Order: sequence, then structure tokens, then C-alpha cells
Amino acid sequence: MSCKAGVRDVTMATIMVGLAASVPAHAELPEPVRAMIDAAIATGDETKVRTVTEIARATNPGDQEEIDAIVANFEARVAARKAAEAEAKVAQIRSAGMFDNWSGKGEFGAFRATGNSDNTGVTAGLTLDRQGIDWRHKLTGRVDYQRANGLTTREQYLARYEPNFNVSDNFYVYALAQYERDRFQGIAARYAVSGGMGYQALKEDDIQLSVKAGPAYRVTEFADGRNESRIAGLIGLDFDWNITEKLKLTQDTNAVAETGGSAVAIIDSRNTTLDLITGLDARINRSLTARFSYAVEYDSNPPPGAVQTDTLSRVTLIYDF
Repeated sequence: MSCKAGVRDVTMATIMVGLAASVPAHAELPEPVRAMIDAAIATGDETKVRTVTEIARATNPGDQEEIDAIVANFEARVAARKAAEAEAKVAQIRSAGMFDNWSGKGEFGAFRATGNSDNTGVTAGLTLDRQGIDWRHKLTGRVDYQRANGLTTREQYLARYEPNFNVSDNFYVYALAQYERDRFQGIAARYAVSGGMGYQALKEDDIQLSVKAGPAYRVTEFADGRNESRIAGLIGLDFDWNITEKLKLTQDTNAVAETGGSAVAIIDSRNTTLDLITGLDARINRSLTARFSYAVEYDSNPPPGAVQTDTLSRVTLIYDF
């Protein structure tokens, strides 16, 4: 090799090293992109942050690591905040008194009845609910009443208490105590108690479904003076479907003001009763909901002079408190 060739090789190597040193190993995230990500993070909206960072990754493929680090830091802060909020909520529930943490729904409106009576009147209901860590307590009351020309033509009362205990994420144990009165169906008073197991089959944001079953004991006092007590069985189905943000389909017997739904059948050797209420709820604002519901009340062995099936259509307003 000649001396000139050796000098030329050394010179070219020096130039290449200088060019390599002038190129940064990792280009910093452009300021406008960082400002866009920071603005999304400032909103605290996880969906918005996810959308903006996906766009940033697509338009700045060389900055994937830096964007991933920003996202990981945001997600860690969100997770820490949620964990702190959940811990605070659990502590608040554990320290709450007997009369704390109750929520409620009140309902008032009109009904149209067919069956043992054919009339229009007023309906009112109240539901109180207390949700704990493992326990849930639910109290329900309902009245349908109509009076015309000095005579009462519809008088129906219902009161129910149902505590639930969560055994696992999907299974729970329930108890039930219920009182009802319907003179026009020939029932002066009917008492029922039940207990058993329930299963939460679906628990999504927009749809929930649970079933329950257990033995029951029922005492009926008829309007003609007869009394009857029997061992029975209870089968229940609760269903909610949020069709849209403001529209919900429900099936409900637990309470006229409840946003959930259910169908309950009590079966014994001589008589089966079925209460089924289908409702459509339209939310007006945060506290007020309009509801249309259609109820079927079936008694396979009614008192003499009464028919087996009553239907009841209700149009009501529900107030959350």
C-alpha cells in the first residue's frame, strides 16, 4: 500500500466518525406533540389519552419509547388514584353507622288495572337500598289505590325486605320477608319468608342478569275469614338492559321504583303466584326518570269470585335521592 493511499483511508475514516457523532442516538419528541399529549393527560380522560398517544405513535415512529414512558407514567398515576379512592370508600363503608349510606327512589303516577277490578287510579312506591362491602339491604313499599263515587275500587299494598350477602363475585345468599294485601283479589293479608342462593350470570356496564331460588313459607289470610299456610319454593330472575345512556329496559317485581328488574314465582302444591313487571325507563335528568310499566299478577288458585290474572299499566315519575 502506498503512503498516499494510507493517508486517504485514514482521512475517510475520520470523516465517517465525525458524521456519525453529529447524528443524535435518539431524537427528542417534538414540542407540539408533547404539548398535545400533556393537554390530553391534563383532562384525566383515559380514552382521550389513549387516542392522542396512538396518533402520536403513528406520526412519530422514532419516539415510541418516550411516548410509552409517558403513557406508563400516566397509567401508574391513574391506578394509584383509583386504588386510593377504593381504599377510602371501603374505610368509609366500614365506619358507617346503621343509618348511613342509604340511597332511595320515590315513585308517583297513575295506573290502569284490568282483571279483578277495571279502573284507573294513583300509584306510589318507595325503595331504600344500602350497599355495603359484602352486604346489601333493600326495603320496598308500594301502594295502588283508587276511589270513585264514595267507593274504593282498588286497594293493593306491598312491603318487602331483602338482605343479600356476597359469597363470591358471582354467588350470593339472599333472605326475603314480604307482606301484601289485595282485597279485590280476596286476600286480606299474605305473608311470605324465603331464603336461598343467587347467581349473577351477567355483570356488564350495560346489561345485568341474576337468578335466585330457595324454599319459602307462606301464610295467607283470605277476605272470607279462611287462613292457609304452606311450604313453597321461590324462583327469581332479575334483568337490566341499558339500551342507551338515557333509556333502560327492566323487568321488576322487587320495587316499582327500582331501576333493576325481576320476575318472581312462588310455587306450592296447590297454588302458584307469579308477579312480572316489564318497564321502560327514560331518564329526564340526573334525579328524575319517567317510567312506563306493565305488570301481570297471576294466581293459579284464587279465592271464590276472583279471576286468576290481573294486569296493571303504570305511567310514573321516579325521583332518585
